[in-house]
Amino acid sequence: MNSYKAHGIVLHTIKYGDSSLVAYILTDAIGRQTYMVQGVKSAKGKGNKSALLQPMFLLEFEGLPSTRSQMDRMKDIRLEQPLQSVPFDVRKSTISLFMAEVLYKLVRETEQDTQLFDFVHDSVIALDHMDSGIANFHLWFMVQLSAFLGFYPANSYTEGDIFDIAEGSFTGRMPEHALVLNRPNAALLGALMECETDRLGEIAISRGQRNDFLASLLHYFGYHLDAVHKVQSLRILGEVF
Repeated sequence: MNSYKAHGIVLHTIKYGDSSLVAYILTDAIGRQTYMVQGVKSAKGKGNKSALLQPMFLLEFEGLPSTRSQMDRMKDIRLEQPLQSVPFDVRKSTISLFMAEVLYKLVRETEQDTQLFDFVHDSVIALDHMDSGIANFHLWFMVQLSAFLGFYPANSYTEGDIFDIAEGSFTGRMPEHALVLNRPNAALLGALMECETDRLGEIAISRGQRNDFLASLLHYFGYHLDAVHKVQSLRILGEVF
């Protein structure tokens, strides 16, 4: 089979043997794919491929389909563009770990989804360039991601609304099932739906509300997608923010 050129975003890696990795990559060409990356640590000192395969790093590579396994292989791996601040800013690197874990758990399609790929790619670039509002970025990312997963809120926020998790919409009345985001969290959801990343610093949120909103938002995601439960990086997020 012919090789193919692709852009990719690293979601997760697992060590395989002494010198290989299994890499889970969101690609622009064929959706999420699993790759065997051999010779991760070069015996000839020509570089360490594992340094390129960090969560949310943006790659260019050549994919080699395998006739013997379900995993393709990667070669000629290089950074599409080096991230200037994400690897060195503990706030941004923590958020990138969270983004990668959520995408790894939720995105399973092995078909091209250009809109999803472009959104994630542009989100990484936006995070890398941010100076203010960093603590709100992961909240914004989750809200916007829901549009690509099929359960973005069905209507707009009106002052005083709560948010009905089961119906996926804002409402002024408490539903019988009581699966809701309360008024402060519904107002924050509405604000994040309308906000661009360069204005996230204008949204003032206490640490307590930030954590409460994220817990409620994950409950909303979990209502639709069971795989979002037990996000391990939540503990680190809570310590940093």
